[in-house]
Formats: sequence, C-alpha cells, structure tokens
Amino acid sequence: MSRVSQRVGSIPPSATMAISSRAKALRAQGRDVIGFGAGEPDFPTPEHIVEAAVAACREPRNHRYTPAAGLPELREAVAAVTKAGSGVDVEASNVVITNGGKQAVYNTFAALLDPGDEVLVPSPYWVTYPHAIALAGGVPVPVPTDRTTGFRVSPEDLERAVTDRTKMLVFVSPSNPTGAVYPPDEVREIGRWAAERGLWVMTDEIYQHLVYGTATFTSMPGVSPELEDRWVIVNGVAKSYAMTGWRVGWLVGPPDVVAAATTLQSHSTSNVANVSQRAALAALTGPFEPVERMRAAFDRRRRTMYEMLRDIPGVEIVEPQGAFYAFPDVSAHLGREIRGRRFRSVGDLAAFILDEVEVAIVPGEAFGAPGYARLSYALADADLVRGVERLQRLLS
Repeated sequence: MSRVSQRVGSIPPSATMAISSRAKALRAQGRDVIGFGAGEPDFPTPEHIVEAAVAACREPRNHRYTPAAGLPELREAVAAVTKAGSGVDVEASNVVITNGGKQAVYNTFAALLDPGDEVLVPSPYWVTYPHAIALAGGVPVPVPTDRTTGFRVSPEDLERAVTDRTKMLVFVSPSNPTGAVYPPDEVREIGRWAAERGLWVMTDEIYQHLVYGTATFTSMPGVSPELEDRWVIVNGVAKSYAMTGWRVGWLVGPPDVVAAATTLQSHSTSNVANVSQRAALAALTGPFEPVERMRAAFDRRRRTMYEMLRDIPGVEIVEPQGAFYAFPDVSAHLGREIRGRRFRSVGDLAAFILDEVEVAIVPGEAFGAPGYARLSYALADADLVRGVERLQRLLS
C-alpha cells in the first residue's frame, strides 16, 4: 500500500514554480541567472496598500477568527468592482474570499464536479487547471489551439470535444500562458454556445486589467445573459496590484455554489488572513493609478520582448495582447544541433538554455503545448533585454 494517496501522488509539482526554484538556487550560487519563469510582477505592492496592512496589524479585531467567506466589507468591495469591471449585477452574498486565485479555482471545481464529470480546458492552459480538476474528481479534456488561431478556441472546436459527461468549460481571457485576448463578439459566441449546451462556465479574470493596444477585456457573464446562473468568476489582487505574496483571491457565483464553497473553506482553511484581507480592501477601494503605471511598464516590455523574439531565426510568435507572457513556437530548434546537442523536447532545450546562458524559460509541455515556451516579461527592462540577447546569440 502506498504511503501517499494515489490522488495526490499522481499530481506533479508546478512546472513554473520548479523553474523559478531552480533559477533562484543558481542565483544563490552566484550565477547571473535571468528568469523568465514565474508569473509575478517585479514591482513592490503599492505603498497605500502596505500602509493599510500595517494599520490592520495594530487593530485587535484582526487578531481573531472572522467569517470563512471573508470580511463583509471586502466582499462588498469585490461585488462592486465585479459589477463595474465585468458587468454583472452581484451582491456581497455572491462572493467568497479565498487564499489566492488558486483556491478560488479549486473551490469552484470541488463545489461543482462529481466523479467523472468532464471539463473542457482550451490549451495551452495554465498548469494548475487540469490538476485541480482531477483533485476534485473531474476529468480535464484539453481543446487544442495554436498560433495559427491566435490561441483562441471556437465554438466548433468546443463542440467536437463535448460528450454526455461534459459539465463545464474553463474560459480565460487574457490568457496565461499565451497572452491571447478574445474579442467581445467571440466571447459572446462562446457564452451562447455554452448556454445552449447547458454547461457551467468558470471564467478566470485574474488578468482583466492587463490588456494592451486595441485589445479589450470582456467578461463572459457580462455579455452572455443566456448563461443565467451557470457561471463562476474567479479573480484576485495578485497580478494587477503586485500582491502575489498576500494570497487574496475570490470567486463570484450563484448562492448555492457560494454556500458550497464557503462550507468547503470552513473545513479546510477557514478565513483568509485578516491583514491580507484589509490590504486587498485598500487595493480595491484606493487609487487605480499604480495599476495603470504597472500596466504601462508591462506594455513597454511586451513590445520589446515580442520584437526581439521574432528576430530569432526559427522562432515564430504571435504578439501577446494581455497578461505578461510571450509564448513563442521554438519547435524549429528541436531538430537542429546547437553546440553539439540535439533536443527531444522544449523541456530538454530549456534545461540546456539555463545551463549554457543562464536564462530560465518554461517549456510549453507544462501548458499542454509541446514545441512552445513561455517567457514572462514581468521583470526589469534591462534584465529582459539582456536575457533575450543571450537567447538570440545561442539560437541564431
């Protein structure tokens, strides 16, 4: 008999965290590693948010247990920003505050899936979705896209993947890892298709404020009234407010799902740390200018990375429109010899790149996309340029 459950033992560590950990270990050895791995803003959390947390530490009411679903005032604030940003009419009672966006994702799957229920997951996908689905007893069903379609799935693609066990669709725009952003008409069309099929939709809106150029964020529940109450929005403060370490996310959904997720949370983690919740409240109700400033920096870095990567022979890339990732096709380099080596996968190539030129990238296999690689541009401009220049010299 195994000491570790098969359910948990079958799930691999996060590939993005593994790459980041290895890069940090090499830096600790004194090596000049440039990391394009983690999806984490390089900015400090805005000062007004930090000050709110400092003040919260001194308030005895924050030293005690609070409701498992979250502080009432933070739930009110989430409802307000969801109405404003996603265009759906919700109340505080429709909100559960979670320990980061990952818990919101897992709570959603756990609240809705029974063993054997299938979930359509357009690929490339964020590495956690399939494993969170499996932990909840569901079956992830990848629906492939590639650069020729702009990494966007169509209703026809989804229809081909549907079976009588399909219960849910995962929809993400802006996308991690590709940076794809769906136009409003495509969002409406997919929402209408899901409604006709009687499916639930979990829409991950964690990057909603990070869109660039002519792209616009569109929330599916806001433009697809046909879905009625068969949707859940997951979101959080991590990406837009540079608060990855504060661990505050949320899910917004119908009362029965909220009640189920709250019960689950009451038996797993209980309330999110109150100081972090107070900080999140300051983020959502405070000035938006810091977010705009960070977004402008990401936009500048996005254009730099895109232009530099497309100049590398054998690299094909779609210009990212959102989030803070580039997702180039590097498959042409798997068939050629580089410094006496050949590579069977992007995972092999990524390990070689890290050893040879001290640049960390994440192989596309982790996202269900062999032949591709993810590079985050959430790092200092100078480091970004130095890192891509190293890739140019190695791969040219």
